Amino acid sequence: MRLPRRSYEHFEAGGGRMNVARVMAFADATQSDAYAILAAVFLGAPDFARRSADNKLAMILLMALQDFHAAIGEDLTRLSPQALISAFEAMFARLTVEAQGGNADAEAWIAARQPRRAL
Repeated sequence: MRLPRRSYEHFEAGGGRMNVARVMAFADATQSDAYAILAAVFLGAPDFARRSADNKLAMILLMALQDFHAAIGEDLTRLSPQALISAFEAMFARLTVEAQGGNADAEAWIAARQPRRAL
């Protein structure tokens, strides 16, 4: 990050004002998700940054949002808050199942339908 050790320690301890460029440099140096670090501040959940450092959740979410914005353009204004809430709830419910071993349902479905083998 090209900072004096003392400045880095102050930054890492959360001291001083938020500096987006410094957060980006830190994320680059640690191969973590800068957007997750920033989101963690706004969420008031420091563990969010640690938990999503490897899978880059916040960065991927923003990239998908960028693609969505480019694809939908002005039609974005037609989406109601309720439509957005419903879509996000469904997406996060699916991700929760996946994170908690969602393949168990699929495996049970397959097992229940497998043809019986002749002995």
